[in-house]
Amino acid sequence: MVNLIPDLSTATGWMPIAFLAVMGLAMLAYVILDGYDLGVGMLMQRGSDQHKDTMIATIGPFWDANETWLVLGVGILLTVFPMAHGFILGQLYLPVAVMLVGLVLRGVAFDFRVKAHAGHKPLWNRLFFIGSLMAGWSQGYMLGALISGFAEGWGATLFNTLVGYTLVTAYCLLGAGWLIIKTEGELQLRAVAWARRSLLLAALGIVAISIMTPFVSHTIFAKWFALPNVVLLMPIPIATAVLVWIIWRSLARLPVRLSQGNEYGAWVPFGSTAGIFFLAFYGLAYSLFPWLVIEKITIWEAATSPEAMGVILVGAVTVLPMIICYTIFSYRVFWGKSTALKY
Repeated sequence: MVNLIPDLSTATGWMPIAFLAVMGLAMLAYVILDGYDLGVGMLMQRGSDQHKDTMIATIGPFWDANETWLVLGVGILLTVFPMAHGFILGQLYLPVAVMLVGLVLRGVAFDFRVKAHAGHKPLWNRLFFIGSLMAGWSQGYMLGALISGFAEGWGATLFNTLVGYTLVTAYCLLGAGWLIIKTEGELQLRAVAWARRSLLLAALGIVAISIMTPFVSHTIFAKWFALPNVVLLMPIPIATAVLVWIIWRSLARLPVRLSQGNEYGAWVPFGSTAGIFFLAFYGLAYSLFPWLVIEKITIWEAATSPEAMGVILVGAVTVLPMIICYTIFSYRVFWGKSTALKY
């Protein structure tokens, strides 16, 4: 077997790995942080008019800043791995366009719905929902295409569509968990019911993807089922199943507690869902490494020159702590329950 990993003692060897780790951190942070506000947007259609205002208020201080992580991740892909950036974006032109249209719709609807006349407000609410759904599903479709190595045919398209559907349900689960934390009363209890339905659909999607993934990628099949890998990877599905059970158990107990004004355990659904995302990300990273495009481009083949990476590294070391600090600061400032957003 050809050794795909060069000498890691050189800058050419370790720097692409460092940037891959930062890009992975940015994408994981984006999926969790922007995932819950996309989920809230997709749950908008289920709330009353009064609930919609409160739902928007729960994400109002955060949603724009959450997208900073997407900019950071794509920025690293563009500047550090330009060959892979060109190939990936070329293959994903249509779903990327759908995602961008969805994000634009969300941004416009967010601002206009609050200030629109009463007769126009339902339109902007609907556009916010549509934009959230477009962005969430297209991100899942792109993830499926990356896993399958951009394979073509009805089987690959079906797999990509399934990943898009599963990510939508997982975002809804995250969004419902966020609403449980940030709201009170009837909306909080309704969020528990939304979370239970989303959990069931997301769990079914995860099982289906886990079964189909080895069949759409021979490379991943070999990495999953070769000994001793199959034994070492077993904790991931086991831990995921445990977290699903913890969420289900928590959601079964929360209605009684919340109706009595007891917030104990309100963080469990959101925190456990974030744990599932982390496990999925870890499994994905293991399955793809060292490829940026499976069987086509490794991280070292795609990397720019060591001199350019050195300059970019200085910028990344400067910018990353700033993003982390203002993210923590914003969540600390707007801690606690949300009320209806008004002008």
